[in-house]
Amino acid sequence: MFKLLRYFSIFFISTCLLFACHASAPTESKRPPLKVAFASFVGEYPGIIAQEKGFFKAQGVDVELIYKRYTQLERANFSAGKYDGITSSLGSFIILSATNSDIQGVIVIDESTGADAVVAQSQIKTLTDLKGKKLGANLGGFSEVFVTEMLKTANLTSDDVNLVKLEALEIPQNLKNNDIQAGHTWEPHLSEAIKSGGHILFTSKQIPGLILDMIIFRGETIRDRPEDVRAFVRGWLQASSYWKANVQEGNAIVSKALKIPSNTLSLEGLNLTDLGENQNLFQSSNPNSIYKTAKIYADFFIRSGNMTRVPDLKSLFNSSFLNPAS
Repeated sequence: MFKLLRYFSIFFISTCLLFACHASAPTESKRPPLKVAFASFVGEYPGIIAQEKGFFKAQGVDVELIYKRYTQLERANFSAGKYDGITSSLGSFIILSATNSDIQGVIVIDESTGADAVVAQSQIKTLTDLKGKKLGANLGGFSEVFVTEMLKTANLTSDDVNLVKLEALEIPQNLKNNDIQAGHTWEPHLSEAIKSGGHILFTSKQIPGLILDMIIFRGETIRDRPEDVRAFVRGWLQASSYWKANVQEGNAIVSKALKIPSNTLSLEGLNLTDLGENQNLFQSSNPNSIYKTAKIYADFFIRSGNMTRVPDLKSLFNSSFLNPAS
């Protein structure tokens, strides 16, 4: 009887130890997906291709892409910590940095070489015809800088026109209603505006290097999940290259995902920047670097009262994710 009790005790203790060891063994927790918001500009769509073709997963990161049409609302949500990353024009990024010091741009995803356009009513033939007219633009961001630089080419200033605060998707209807006589927009809204009788008056091709789009991440995400951010950048660049090499397939993927007509998708007037171009843009010694363009925006926003001080541009950009993994 004593032996039986002894064996039972040993068995009981061993079982407890086994369960205790199992309970204390470290379990590998699955990382949540990177949440990245993007808007309705064709240069922001390679992420869709990266997702659908499995490029993000192949690089070792789960990504949740959030498509939103109203960019200003999503920048507020990003600031509130709802997303890890967000697509943004360089100009809007500079503005955002004024109230969010702990964010960084990690990759330039595209340069507009004609994709951004000011579309006008038929009676507006030249830029000088804009004098005294209503010009729609997303004020307080890159859009305002773009139309201001456009006006400069005709020796005009923003005082010569009546600027109306509108988002790109609102331009076609406001143009049709004669609430404005011209406005800054891009595809697919550009085609919609042209269908309603508008015509292209000016494009970003006439001001090269001014309009760049980036992906920015919260500092917390960059510090806590650097390898995931690096994998995201790799997957995005892979998708950009794939789309340029397989335009029709890429268009079909984006069209299906966003439920928009494929004929409104075009890479014309847009350069999806590759790794080499990014490395050059992030070189401060490069005369066409993002630092130089960022200074143009920062100076403009200071003059216009949208910012009170020039941000530390060096701390805003992080090129480490463009380098090979160590």
